[in-house]
Amino acid sequence: MQTAREQLARLQIADRETVLAKVADILRQQNGSHEALIELRGQSLRVALGNRPPDLAIGDLIKVMRAGSTLQLIGKLAPGQESLIARALAQHLPWQHNLQSGLSQLFSALHQGLKPAPLPGQLPSATPVQPLPPEAQNAIQNLANRLASTEKLVPGDGKTATMAHQVRQWLSDSGLFSEARLLQSNSLAEAQPDLKQVLARTISALLTSQNQGPEHFNRLTPLSSPELLQSPLQFPAPQAPAAPQSTGEPSTVGHTLRLLAGMLNRITVNQLHSQTLNARAGAEPGMPVNTLLVELPWLTHQQEPRLAQIRLEQYDQHKESAPEPGRASASEWRLSLSMDLDDAGPLHFDVSFRPPSVSALIWAEKQSTLRAVHQELPLLRQSFSDLGLDVAELDCRKGSPQQSQTRLEHRLVDTKA
Repeated sequence: MQTAREQLARLQIADRETVLAKVADILRQQNGSHEALIELRGQSLRVALGNRPPDLAIGDLIKVMRAGSTLQLIGKLAPGQESLIARALAQHLPWQHNLQSGLSQLFSALHQGLKPAPLPGQLPSATPVQPLPPEAQNAIQNLANRLASTEKLVPGDGKTATMAHQVRQWLSDSGLFSEARLLQSNSLAEAQPDLKQVLARTISALLTSQNQGPEHFNRLTPLSSPELLQSPLQFPAPQAPAAPQSTGEPSTVGHTLRLLAGMLNRITVNQLHSQTLNARAGAEPGMPVNTLLVELPWLTHQQEPRLAQIRLEQYDQHKESAPEPGRASASEWRLSLSMDLDDAGPLHFDVSFRPPSVSALIWAEKQSTLRAVHQELPLLRQSFSDLGLDVAELDCRKGSPQQSQTRLEHRLVDTKA
């Protein structure tokens, strides 16, 4: 077994030199002292911490110094960007609500109205239904008018510049870029609020109508969706079955505020999840350098909301693969699109694009849908060719692909996501 001095010499750490390490475990000795098991340059080493319980946790980055044949703790580094984002993400995970279900309830409230909180001595059943405040009505209706819909998606329009601009607008309206839009301080962002801003305006209008301030909203417990509690960081995630728009008893203002809080948390989770993955870019070989996770609402012919989940990843040109002569190196883009259609059932598209080559794999769970997609593959291949692309692979398979899940440090979140 190597001595401590031999281990330090092998790691090429000079006497009095300071280095960075990561805490792997905290060990308590029989005499009451503590040691930290650290990861340093690919090896595990022990650092004496003394009798005082250390203010350290697994995963912390620390600075240590060699003193002869021992390592001494100098101090703990401030939390890095990934750690701060992960902590914020963990705080929102338990309180997210499915956007598809939430929009269905908002559209019902737009037509049915809501029940306000009963007055002292008044029975809840005797509370009269009131329409949504005008500001909330306008915000929700304008959002519905701008959502993607089956009526706006005509076969063949995907090749036009107009449709490309429309898709970019739908992505911008998803709420993922809400804060960036506000920072631009332009009149367009104010005149056409995105989904996150619409939810915030609806919350503000409902609170004002009840003579309540933001402090009341901050005390509410957001509504959460069971499927998002089971797989909080799987994206694309299994989608709950579409529920028809409610035609029964109108909801209450209190329930709707909790619903809106859960929907806001869902968008925030997608934002923080994207930032967490981007903060890890380059940490391991084969990881994307940029990732965007977007949930894009759209409307059916019956004006019922549905959800498309989009995962867009950018990979750098591999160093070991030299570009072809006469062609500049290019990033590879991978698109995952998941949606559940009423007749076709769940569909998943995996598209890989590195100019001028494109590959596409389509997954369908229903046998009838699988047959229909196979019949359309020649047309899809021709469409790619018309755009000047080389089709490397094009296929359709039954079932669904295995989805990756992001993992956070255990101390940040109990769920193994």
